[in-house]
Parts: sequence; C-alpha cells; structure tokens
Amino acid sequence: MRDAHASLAELRERLEELTGRPGGLADVLDVAGLSYATGMPVGTVVALLAGRSVPETSLGERVRQRLDFLRETRRRPDGKRYSLDELAKIAGTSRQWLSEWRRSGLPSLEHADRIRRHFDLPAGFFTADEAEALHAALQPVLGELEAKADPLAPLRTPGFYRLARRAPHMSPRKLQALAEWAEMITERGPAEDDDL
Repeated sequence: MRDAHASLAELRERLEELTGRPGGLADVLDVAGLSYATGMPVGTVVALLAGRSVPETSLGERVRQRLDFLRETRRRPDGKRYSLDELAKIAGTSRQWLSEWRRSGLPSLEHADRIRRHFDLPAGFFTADEAEALHAALQPVLGELEAKADPLAPLRTPGFYRLARRAPHMSPRKLQALAEWAEMITERGPAEDDDL
C-alpha cells in the first residue's frame, strides 16, 4: 500500500499547480468544509495543506476525537446536539456501549458503520489517519479544479469521439445542433465558479 503522506503530497502539489498558490492552499480552499468532511480540527487541515506534519494519533484517539467532532458538528433537525442516547439508538446499541466506545476508542464495526451511514460520512471516517482522510476529501476538489482548468474535458469521451467521427456526413443543421450541445456541456455558470 502506498504511503498516505506521499499520496497527499502529490495531490497537494497538483492542487497548488491548479490554483497557482504554492504553499497557500489554505487561503483558496474551503478549510472549514474539509474539516467538516474529515472530522479533523481546522488547524490539522491547515497544517496538512501546508505540507507540515501533524502529531500521530492512535486509532483509539482518532475514533474518540471523530465521534466527539461528529457530536459537535452534526445537529438534529431542530439544531440541538445529539445526545448519547440518540447516537446509541442510531448505532443500534445501548448508551452504555456508546460510552464504552468513547472511553476505549474501539467501536464495533457494525455500530460505527450505522452511525457513518446515518450521517452520510465517507468510508473510514472514524479510522482513516489524518493524511488518508484529507486525501479522500480533496479528491472532489481536485476534480472540480481540473474541470475548470480544462472545460473541454467532458467532451473527451469515447461516445463523443464516435459522434465527432460522423460529423463529415452530417447535414449543416445536425452539425449546428451538435455544436450547440457541445457548448451547453462545456458552459460554466456562475454557481460553479463559487468557492471550492
């Protein structure tokens, strides 16, 4: 398996290239959103985006920290914090088990997965180390930036190439329709240019 820190370093380098901000990714990316997605404090995300190392945490510490982070950042529909009883019900277990989980940092996979699915969290939310978690959260950001850097990318598909090869045999009206379709696919609206 590849080292998560090396993979994150490569991804960070590509993001810096796309944003034109070497060493300044925290200034152009949504750090709070990355923190929310990974379950890591903002300071940890900023340090990793800058290429700095962060203190290693044990699996138990990560699980405890992310469960507490989850309780602080995900709210009930009425805006209140989830109680341990409510989280235990979501997990399909008892409050005592959840309290033991918080103390030991070692959940059962089934119960942790129920909580993960309930809150629509990425796989490995509770267990991924910091570099792995940030690497996974940055993948959609990379995709968005690459799409902005190459607006014709959606047209580079086998299906579109097959259609383009038929162009010499199309009528002017069909060619115009094809051109309009290609323009529609590559158009970017103002909503897509908002912050990542």
